[in-house]
Amino acid sequence: MPSKKRDAPEINASSMADIAFLLLVFFLVTTTIKKDTGLQVLLPPWSEDEPDPTKLKARNVFEVFVNADNQLLVRDEQLRASKLRERAKEFIFNPTGREDLSESPNKAIISLKNDRSTNYETYLTVYNELQAAYNELWDEQAQRDYKKPYAELNKAQQKDVRAKIPFVISEQEPDNVDG
Repeated sequence: MPSKKRDAPEINASSMADIAFLLLVFFLVTTTIKKDTGLQVLLPPWSEDEPDPTKLKARNVFEVFVNADNQLLVRDEQLRASKLRERAKEFIFNPTGREDLSESPNKAIISLKNDRSTNYETYLTVYNELQAAYNELWDEQAQRDYKKPYAELNKAQQKDVRAKIPFVISEQEPDNVDG
């Protein structure tokens, strides 16, 4: 008896494209894409006028520099990032009335500068420490004035606290020290 060849069974693949399309649509609809937001900083309005350097006293400027090796220099003195918050608070508020610190909180300026080779994580750490210094000072001022934390104040009270201790960080154009 001669052997009969059997044909291989066929699989109907006509609906495969439909299933693949439905899966693609499902994943597109259900997937969320994380968006980098960066730093939330409100820039001052643009002005054509040059600032008057004679109005700025050196004692009111807290110079912070992050070099290409990610080392933090505060007023030409090397400092660890963990110490920056306390030094900034001391400079801004000047509780002891020292001559080398700011005259008052509303005259204090923090000048932040970095090298183009500075690691972004280091820059963010430094910026966050400076922001945290202001947050703590606002909280302390709110406790003195209103006996409540800053976050619990209404908008007018928060504005009053920020008028006494304005958030002033001046960022300079990065240097290219290493070449």
